[in-house]
Amino acid sequence: MKVKTQDYDNVTVVELQGELDVDFTELFQSTITNIIAAHKTGIVLDMSGVGFIDSQGLEQLLWARDYCNENNCQLRLAGLNEILTKILEITRLENEFDRYVELAEAVKSFA
Repeated sequence: MKVKTQDYDNVTVVELQGELDVDFTELFQSTITNIIAAHKTGIVLDMSGVGFIDSQGLEQLLWARDYCNENNCQLRLAGLNEILTKILEITRLENEFDRYVELAEAVKSFA
């Protein structure tokens, strides 16, 4: 898993590439906690480079959503492919996240 971040005012885009699985937990949590420690009000997870997500990856997404809510930050998902969208539907998590097709659309939603 590769993670890159880019700031747009009070919003940070986190570009994820690879597989969201157990190996990604520590890196992901430290990335999210560092962003919130910087007092950002929004995080967009760019999922366009994610090819696979397992139960641990889903758990991390839910953790990020809850951690953001506890710290007055909002979380958005952008760029989910058909497979990831289907996984969210099958696990009945599709309504747990604000999702956007385009990254730019997700970033603009904070304006």
